[in-house]
Amino acid sequence: MSTREAFESAKAIYEKWGIDVDQALEKLKQVPISIHCWQGDDIGGFEVNGNELSGGIDVTGNYPGKATTPEQLRSDLETALSLIPGKHRVNLHSIYAETNGEVIERDQLEPQHFEKWVNWAKENGLGLDFNPTLFSHPKSDDGLTLAHPDAAIRDFWIQHCIACRKIGEYFGKELGTPALTNIWIPDGYKDIPSDRLTPRQRLKDSLDRIFEEEIDPNYNLDSVESKLFGLGSEAYVVGSHEFYLSYALKNNKLCLLDTGHFHPTEAVSNKISAMLMFTDQLALHVSRPVRWDSDHVVLLDDELREIAHEIVRNGALDRVKIGLDFFDASINRVAAWTIGTRNMIKALLYALLVPSEHLKQLQEEGNFTERLALIEEFKTYPFGAIWDYYCETMNVPIRETWLDDIKIYEEKVLSQR
Repeated sequence: MSTREAFESAKAIYEKWGIDVDQALEKLKQVPISIHCWQGDDIGGFEVNGNELSGGIDVTGNYPGKATTPEQLRSDLETALSLIPGKHRVNLHSIYAETNGEVIERDQLEPQHFEKWVNWAKENGLGLDFNPTLFSHPKSDDGLTLAHPDAAIRDFWIQHCIACRKIGEYFGKELGTPALTNIWIPDGYKDIPSDRLTPRQRLKDSLDRIFEEEIDPNYNLDSVESKLFGLGSEAYVVGSHEFYLSYALKNNKLCLLDTGHFHPTEAVSNKISAMLMFTDQLALHVSRPVRWDSDHVVLLDDELREIAHEIVRNGALDRVKIGLDFFDASINRVAAWTIGTRNMIKALLYALLVPSEHLKQLQEEGNFTERLALIEEFKTYPFGAIWDYYCETMNVPIRETWLDDIKIYEEKVLSQR
């Protein structure tokens, strides 16, 4: 049976439930995933001074072929994008600036240091998102940045974030799509603090200074990202979820939820509808924590499907900015991008092919038996045939055949590094 024949057969099964499969595929085409560049080089970046990775972040594994230059990283991203259906975005950290061998401190970064990234994005029809890098630097060695008690260190990081917002604005103006500029800091304490309030007051004041200048949201969107704990900040994190959620709501910023930044018993999927009640937009960094915020490659598991359900069933595909954030150096890095991003898109397609309105009605009627039965039966509906057809029509490999492209790229490119 051809891919088209399998699709038509599966489509007829879904249409019995009133699901417009063609419309679902059209909706899916319009959803960009923001793909994080740092999977390709283990969050190394291209700073001339080559700061060591720090801030409670660790990348394990030594699979050969890591990108060590901007050109290599862009080539790797292009290969991954050629295996992923749809038009997407690329998410950069400030440490991926290109300064022509000159040492440029982070508080002095300018749009010109990302001109090559913008030109590349234009050539490939991509949007760009951005992040100030408040880790892996001598001024963050003690685990404090925007909440630091030393005003000079605090000011350095404030100026860095201000510079990054201007770079995000530059991306938006040049590419015709607003950049999401997201702030995450490692600030916290290893042991129980004697004062939780003062560091949070300093963080609030720092953020107020960073956001003092209004930037047109058509060019740049600001978001803030929380974390429950990290290595070196096990007892207390200044930028908690409660802090950033409150700050974002009061100051009209996006609150970004990283799926690895909460207690293992918390489900980010359960937070989405609650937050959408009170904010126009929110952002996600989709990862897979194992034991802690270890950022494993995203799987098509129950939580990923539930995140997609919450976005789709609540009509929020245009309100939730979906980005990825994982880094695995134990496997082929281009394959990691491909697996994780395809899984995120699969989850959205899966959610688009579920009779959500009917299931909502069953819940309202108290018919939990039929609701549960249908939820479980749809798990074995011929979703794969729809996915294969979507990939084929988007000119990317179907099923596992994309691995052949990875093997060729590894042999011809990665193994030569």
